[in-house]
Amino acid sequence: MTTIPHWINGSPVPGTDTAPVFNPATGAEQARVALGGSDDVDAAVTAAAHAFETWSESSLTQRTQVMFAFRQLLVEHEEELGRIISAEHGKTVDDARGEITRGREVVEFACGLGDVLKGSFSDQVSRGIDVHNFRQPLGVVAGITPFNFPAMVPLWMHPIAIATGNTFILKPSERDPSAANFVAELYRKAGLPDGVFNVVHGGKPAVDAILTHPGIEAVSFVGSTPIAKYVHETATAHGKRVQALGGAKNHAVVLPDADLEFAANHITAGAYGSAGERCMAVSVTVAVGDAADGLVEVLERKAREIKVGPGDTPGTDMGPLVTKAAQERVENAVGVAATQGATVVVDGRGLKVDGHEDGFFTGPSLLDHVTTEMDAYKEELFGPVLAVVRAESLDDAIALINANPYGNGTALFTASGEAARRFQRNIKVGMIGINVPVPVPMSYYSFGGWKDSLIGDSPIHGPEGIRFYTRPKVVTTRWPQPAQQTTAGFSFPTSS
Repeated sequence: MTTIPHWINGSPVPGTDTAPVFNPATGAEQARVALGGSDDVDAAVTAAAHAFETWSESSLTQRTQVMFAFRQLLVEHEEELGRIISAEHGKTVDDARGEITRGREVVEFACGLGDVLKGSFSDQVSRGIDVHNFRQPLGVVAGITPFNFPAMVPLWMHPIAIATGNTFILKPSERDPSAANFVAELYRKAGLPDGVFNVVHGGKPAVDAILTHPGIEAVSFVGSTPIAKYVHETATAHGKRVQALGGAKNHAVVLPDADLEFAANHITAGAYGSAGERCMAVSVTVAVGDAADGLVEVLERKAREIKVGPGDTPGTDMGPLVTKAAQERVENAVGVAATQGATVVVDGRGLKVDGHEDGFFTGPSLLDHVTTEMDAYKEELFGPVLAVVRAESLDDAIALINANPYGNGTALFTASGEAARRFQRNIKVGMIGINVPVPVPMSYYSFGGWKDSLIGDSPIHGPEGIRFYTRPKVVTTRWPQPAQQTTAGFSFPTSS
């Protein structure tokens, strides 16, 4: 059986301990992955620190040439990488290609860093004195990423970190680790020097080693809120910069003036795409006033039309969940919702796919008459379950969303510009879609929520990514003439 190794200093490195990697569509173990610890992280840091000495001094031209080559390799190998992701995660190949595309956009942003890294210059701030500033890389930085986007989320981190002159250590999810090693090979083909990009697989021991290692300057994390808080607290206590993105409970509000067919079509895709295993998935629909009954009717029809099957089968809309435990957790949540008073309009429990009876499949579930006191509303289910909550007015819907502890993404479906403007100004959520169900920003904007969806204050990629992976220097310069006599004052200097 294949064992997926670490990637350190440009080469695969075996591990002593391993864990199984499953095919979610069949339920069978298909590989083993190395489980790293403090020694493996230390080896990666040593390699990355050595590489930083030369990579940080490389020209912007050299770095962007690597990024352009890497971007082209992502295009050429999109199908292959998509199938690797599908085989370990379970999502459809088309969905996997979509996440590669969204990750590649950050590489394209990194290709233009020559412009965004330009500093500023102020002439003659005082007599004969000029001031300019520039930004420099931090050193060795690390990313700890989730299973649900094994290509895209790491691509939101390492291209910007590397293009700004840092060296990078990636700790991907051990559930679907192969994409990380494949990307490492693409970087090597793109001409990235050994040690600039490293991969250490593993669980909590590897995470803790990263969070506490004195040679790592910054840590980027995407995952659940409890772990995001742990990562933020531990890494900052050890003097590191931290990006820590947590969980979500994303609401889509539908007003009576919305086109219900259009809204339901997009909400269905946003709720059940990738089997709901997205931090930006629509998990709650707030049906306002007279929209409710008609919306539920259309949502039911569309949920029943979804084709569930293996991710690599043409025509499949939704694949399996990533693990057996995830399947059991989601199906149990649907049962609990029924006992708490929700109406199970579509029940996805117990689904069996012909020829894949042992796969981790569950069908789309649609719950109506859900209240904010129910577990199906309060918990991040991370599965193909859509809860419908009814509200009397737009203001009631806004108040309901603002009271939720999460604030990652939200959407409003309406034909009213006034309602849309009121919604986007009053909602306490970081990313907002107007008639767009999954409002993931483009790479030249930053990704990050509010409240418990972002621990600390640093979003990811885009301009915030540049600031996170670099620090500024300000230089004040005087070039006196050889014969010029100057008198140094003991008072605090001014610009007079």
